[in-house]
Amino acid sequence: MHTTGRTPGNSKRTEGHPVLSLVLIFLWSLLFAVFVCGCGYSMHHRSSLPFEAIHLGTIENRTTEPKLQDRLHRALAEECLKQGISVTSDAGRTLTGTVTHFDLRVLSEKANTATEYEVLIKGNFRLTDPEGKMTEFKGIGSPFIVSFSGAGQLNTVIGAKEQASEKALRDMAAEIIAAMIYR
Repeated sequence: MHTTGRTPGNSKRTEGHPVLSLVLIFLWSLLFAVFVCGCGYSMHHRSSLPFEAIHLGTIENRTTEPKLQDRLHRALAEECLKQGISVTSDAGRTLTGTVTHFDLRVLSEKANTATEYEVLIKGNFRLTDPEGKMTEFKGIGSPFIVSFSGAGQLNTVIGAKEQASEKALRDMAAEIIAAMIYR
């Protein structure tokens, strides 16, 4: 019987190469680490956060766009939880704020009709610590261009506007939480 690990008609070995596997795992891990660090993301442990819990206070809407305060409040709660921060009513720190700006800007048009819009949302926020000291974050908005198509039937355009607004609010919430964590 032939015991070299080869099969008839196949000149390659069928046994694995443990050293090659380890090298590939190391290279993939290194590539992943470079990718994560290079994109502006960082990994942190809950113990490295400046605080573990926050109370989300009143978010005021000073724009003509309805329900932004409720949608931003929900986005902030979700972002806090993603970052490992508990949202409770008895936390020592309280975040409050005001949505001051909501705008739809035309990005492109065809035959004097808008075909693409950008959603712009900005606001001012305050973090109050247990001693009553306030830290202000002014003019925070989505750091990314959030756009949607203006083509199609009216209900399709309105739906696209709502989805783009949600995305802009989630991005805004991420910016607010990042400002609080990394200030």
